[in-house]
Amino acid sequence: MSKESEVQHKVLVPGRWVERVEEVFHIVLGVCLLGIAIVALFFSVVRAFETVPFFPTGMIQAINDILFIIIILEILRTVVARYTDGVFQLQNFLIIGVIAAVRHILTVGASMTLASGKSQVEFDRAVIELGISSGIVVALVFAIFLSRASNSFPAKGLKS
Repeated sequence: MSKESEVQHKVLVPGRWVERVEEVFHIVLGVCLLGIAIVALFFSVVRAFETVPFFPTGMIQAINDILFIIIILEILRTVVARYTDGVFQLQNFLIIGVIAAVRHILTVGASMTLASGKSQVEFDRAVIELGISSGIVVALVFAIFLSRASNSFPAKGLKS
């Protein structure tokens, strides 16, 4: 018996089966994410028009909801890219992180603007959150820059 046949006999689950199951999971996850985005959009529109007063509370809530839906769609894009390319793409995750951090900045900033009776401790905490979130955005944007710059350089020492 050759070494190749010994290795083939030790494999419990054929690779093709695993790939097919993985494909089915990616399709199901993609459909679920799309459904969640559609439902979130519906409830966001309803909530935007039911929020009183619409300006500024309803508008801030609508922007927050829209950014949440964009995050869901970016995750969907990442799942689709994983299904089609076979790899998770770093830049998609970094973009999701930037959107989430910006969403948090907008939420904290809006709460600081709308809440007039904040104590000094709450105000200081909100300012610290804004600073940390801003640093996260800068770091993630820099990581996107580095990722794109590294993709534009040819790999040295790798020849086909």
